[in-house]
Amino acid sequence: MGKIIWLASYPKSGNTWLRAFLHNLLQGPRPDFDINRIADFGTEDSLMRWFRPLDARPWQEWSPQDIAAMRRPAQEAICAWRQEDIFVKTHNALVNCNGHPLIHPDLSKGAIYVVRNPLDVAVSLAGNENWPADKAIDFLANPTAGAGTDARAVYELRASWSIHVASWTQKPSARLHVVRYEDMLARSRETFGAVMKFLGLERLDPRLQAAIDASSFDVLRRLEEAQGFKEKSAHAERFFRVGQAGQWREGLSGAQVERLVGAHKAQMRRFGYWPAEIT
Repeated sequence: MGKIIWLASYPKSGNTWLRAFLHNLLQGPRPDFDINRIADFGTEDSLMRWFRPLDARPWQEWSPQDIAAMRRPAQEAICAWRQEDIFVKTHNALVNCNGHPLIHPDLSKGAIYVVRNPLDVAVSLAGNENWPADKAIDFLANPTAGAGTDARAVYELRASWSIHVASWTQKPSARLHVVRYEDMLARSRETFGAVMKFLGLERLDPRLQAAIDASSFDVLRRLEEAQGFKEKSAHAERFFRVGQAGQWREGLSGAQVERLVGAHKAQMRRFGYWPAEIT
C-alpha cells in the first residue's frame, strides 16, 4: 500500500502546471500528450469516487459532518489504490473541519506546496469564475471560503489565502517542499530540478528539460485548444489563460491592491510578494 504525496495549493496557483510537469517527467515527455490524462496520473482527495462507496445514501443526503468523518477512510482507499506512493491534488487547507482533519499526516509521505502572489491569484480566479475582481478579493479573504458538494466532488475548505498558505507552510519539515509559482516561470530548471531532488529522483538534465518543455504554458494552452480540458470552469473561456506573473498591475485598481495587501500582509512579506509601490 502506498502513501499520499500531496500536491497542494490555493486555487489558480499552478497546481495543474506542476501535475503536467510530473506527468511528463515520470511518464515520458510527449508534445502531443493527452492533457486530460494528467488527472489519471494521480487523483484528487475530494473526488466523489472515493466517498460514494462509504455511504449508500444519495450524496445529497450527506451532511458536512458525514463527509468530514469519511475523509480518513477515503484517504485510506486512495492509499490502497496502488502499491506505490500516489500524487494527490488538493485545494483543502491543512486544518480541521467539522471535527475531523482534512489531511491525515499518517497517511502522507510528503507534500509539495505551490504558492502564488495573491494579487495574481485574485485576477486569475476572477477570470476563471467570471467574477468581478472584488468578489475574488472577498473570496481570498474569507476564512470559510470553499467549494460545495456536487456529483463530481465533496466540499473543500480553502479558507482565506493567508490561512491556506500558513496552514501548509508555517511548520518547516523535511517532508514539505514549497515552490513559488513565480520561480516556476523565471527559474524553471532550478525550481523543477529541486522538485525532482525532493522526490528522490536523479536529476538528468535532458530528461528535466524535456519535461519542462512539454509542460510549458504555451504547450498546455495549445493542447487545451485542440483537446479541451475537463478541469476548466464552466464559466471560463479557457483554463490556461495568461501564465504570467504581474497580471495584477493591469487587472487591479490601487484600492483593490490595498485591500489584498491589508488582508494578507504577513504571508505576502514571507514569500516576497510585497508590492514595491506600497511603503
